[in-house]
Amino acid sequence: MIILVLNLSLLLMGEEIEKKETTGKSENKGESSESFVGEKSTTLVEMDLPAVDLEGNGVITILKVEAMKGSGRTLVDIENLLFWADTQHSIRMARFVAENTSGIGVEGYDLIYNIEANASVIGGPSAGAAITIATIFALQGKQPRKDVMITGQINHDGTIGPVSAVLEKARASKEAGATLFLVPLLQSRDVIYETKKHCQKFGFTEICQTEIVPKKIVVSEEVSIEVVEVASIEEALQYFY
Repeated sequence: MIILVLNLSLLLMGEEIEKKETTGKSENKGESSESFVGEKSTTLVEMDLPAVDLEGNGVITILKVEAMKGSGRTLVDIENLLFWADTQHSIRMARFVAENTSGIGVEGYDLIYNIEANASVIGGPSAGAAITIATIFALQGKQPRKDVMITGQINHDGTIGPVSAVLEKARASKEAGATLFLVPLLQSRDVIYETKKHCQKFGFTEICQTEIVPKKIVVSEEVSIEVVEVASIEEALQYFY
């Protein structure tokens, strides 16, 4: 098995990453970088990350974020992940938003990201919110709740953008033991399309065709899991403590 280890401080979306982003920083820095994990020199956060495979089935991948004192490097170890360019962008944005949200400067820490998948999984941008949450907890030296999962893109201002396959990800989260599933605004309801065969007689001839019928669903009712819409990382964070 080959595992790619890329130094994102040298390569990420074809651009060089600066050790410290300065644009759009929060004016309210509640903690300095010295507040990181107290006496510990490293913190490893592990979260279940809902995703979809190539067949459109919901699956759970393992997201690990490790923070240690260092020189501001960002490293990524991604195994069996397709569309990883999108995931790299999510990691870059997660790092930026985590620093602004937590008030902990990342220039004094190395952040190592690892996503483990047992099968080929579509990465895309939908892991952004979870990666941001995990980064914040790693910087704080804390552990998030295990019974809460989230899906959503991450924007530069900390807002959470829409994703696809919410129903499939909710099912995977439920099967993995989650009791609460966080989704972007307006995505607690969905529309699915059912395939039905319709036959009709025309004289002595019967003609059959496949029809695609839309159906509105409430994700929480369909999956039997509590679903909460969140607009931003700060709003989502409260459910993980």
